[in-house]
Amino acid sequence: METDSDIKPPDKSWRNALLPESSTIQDAVENLNNSALQIVLVINDNTELVGTISDGDIRRGLLRGLNLKSPAMEIVQRKPMVVENGASRLEVQILMSTSKIQQIPIVDDGGKIVSVHFWDAPPEARRESTFVIMAGGLGTRLWPHTNSVPKGMLTIAGKPMLEHIISQAIGDGFRKFNIAIRHLGHIIENYFGNGSKFGVEIEYIRETTPLGTAGALSLLNPRPKHPFVVSNCDVMSNISYGRLLDFHVANSTDATMSVRSHEWVYPYGVVEINGIEIVGITEKPISRSNINAGVYVLNPSVLDYIVHDQHCDMTNLFDTLRASNKRTIGFPIHESWLDVGSDSDLVVANRNTIPSTII
Repeated sequence: METDSDIKPPDKSWRNALLPESSTIQDAVENLNNSALQIVLVINDNTELVGTISDGDIRRGLLRGLNLKSPAMEIVQRKPMVVENGASRLEVQILMSTSKIQQIPIVDDGGKIVSVHFWDAPPEARRESTFVIMAGGLGTRLWPHTNSVPKGMLTIAGKPMLEHIISQAIGDGFRKFNIAIRHLGHIIENYFGNGSKFGVEIEYIRETTPLGTAGALSLLNPRPKHPFVVSNCDVMSNISYGRLLDFHVANSTDATMSVRSHEWVYPYGVVEINGIEIVGITEKPISRSNINAGVYVLNPSVLDYIVHDQHCDMTNLFDTLRASNKRTIGFPIHESWLDVGSDSDLVVANRNTIPSTII
C-alpha cells in the first residue's frame, strides 16, 4: 500500500504550469513540454483556476479538427478535480489513488490556485509490450544511399535511424524489440546483435520476400501477449511511444494509427460553379487532412487478419479491420516529425531541424 511519502509536498514548480486563458493550444503544448509536469493550469486575470489541460485533451482536440492556433479554452477541462487549501495529505492520497490521477490543484475559498499536489511516481517502469520496427524495405526513395546500406542504418547526427528509435523507446520503458529485416539485413544484425550492449532484448523477423509494412507481423513468434507498438524505420519524431500505447489502451481499441495534420495551400483562386453560374470564389484556400505518420499500436488479436508470410501494407490492414467491425482510432501527434524519404530529408534531419507538425 502507498504511504504518505508517495505524495510530493507542494512546491513552487507548479507555477511553471500556469497558462493564461487567452493562450492557444500551441502555448499549452509548449507549457507541457517545458514544465514536464503533465498538466497545464489555466487561470484568469485574478489567478483563479479556470480549468486544466492534459496531453490527452490536446490530442482529442486535434482529432476534433482544432489546430495549434486554436484557443486553449476549446480543450480546457472546466471542472477539474481540486482540493481545498488545508486538506490533509492522507485525504489527497486517497483521492488521487481512487481517481487514478497524478496531479491535483489546491485552491482557496475564492477558487484561486495556491499550489498543486503531485504523485511521486517511480521512474518509468519497464513495459511488457513488444516494440516492432519495420526495416526490411529496399529504401528505393533513398538510392543510391541504400545500395550498400539498409535504410534503417543511414545515420542521423552520427547514429543510425534505428538506434534513434530504439533509444527513444528505451526512454519510454520498452525493453523487448523485434526488427523486421530483409535487404542487407545482416548489417543490422551485426550492429545491434541481441541488444545486450543497449541493455535490451532484440530478436529478428527475417523476410524472404517483400512483405510490406505489415506482412512481416505474421512471422512474429511467439505472438505478443500485450498490445504492441509498430514503427517504420524511417520515421524520425520525438513522439512519446509510451503515451501512444497508453492512449491505445485507455480507448479500448483494436488498432491505433499515429496521424499528423497536413495542410496544402492551393496556388490559385478556387471557383465554385453550379452549371455555368459562379456561386463562390475562394482565393488560395487551405486544404487540411490527416496523414499516416508511420507509428502504430496493435492488439495481438489483429494478427488474425494478416495472412501468414504474405504481402500486406498497414493501410490495407486497417481497412480490413474496419470492414470487420474492429475499432481503429487515430493518435494525433503535435511533436516534431519527419519521414526520411529523400536526400533533402536526410539533410534536414542531420541539421537537427526536424520541422514541427503543421496543424
